[in-house]
Amino acid sequence: MNTTPSLRTPYARVHGLGAAKSGTEHFWRQRVTGVANIPLTIGLVVIVIMLAGRSYREAIAILSHPLVALVLLAGVISAAVHMRLGMQAIIEDYVHKDALKVLALLANTFFCFAIGLAGVFAILKISLARLV
Repeated sequence: MNTTPSLRTPYARVHGLGAAKSGTEHFWRQRVTGVANIPLTIGLVVIVIMLAGRSYREAIAILSHPLVALVLLAGVISAAVHMRLGMQAIIEDYVHKDALKVLALLANTFFCFAIGLAGVFAILKISLARLV
């Protein structure tokens, strides 16, 4: 414990620092990405229905349309962020050893980033194929 006297009032020392320090921000990010995932998932289902029974060339033509690519990109990014936030909450709640918690949080971040990056790469590769 710090025994050095502070000139800050007790309120100033704790202002904006609840028990979780950033719980409200995390809560809202998870809710916003969850709500964003609803129309993006509906868009994904519509796109998959549009692809059903199509040839490879027709599928590439559909997937390379800019609006379709944007819906897919937004869906992949939103899902990856939502996945990271959800798993982060689980890790913080159920992993009690500090070193293991830090490793799990790092692994979660890198995994979600890799999944998101792979999805973005695949969508960009398909959507830009028409330009070549």
